[in-house]
Amino acid sequence: MARNAQKGKGRKGKVKSRSQVLSPQNKRWTKVDNKTGQFVDQMARKGRAFKGVKMK
Repeated sequence: MARNAQKGKGRKGKVKSRSQVLSPQNKRWTKVDNKTGQFVDQMARKGRAFKGVKMK
């Protein structure tokens, strides 16, 4: 998984084996595990996507 680098340098790398899809019902981005297909997490704020995660 991606991790935060030193303070002030931002994110280091991308999140591998995960993608995100926009849920049409509640307009929130949902993170999906590519291997199992399970939903992992959902963004708390509407319309805002996860950083470093591939969009489908």
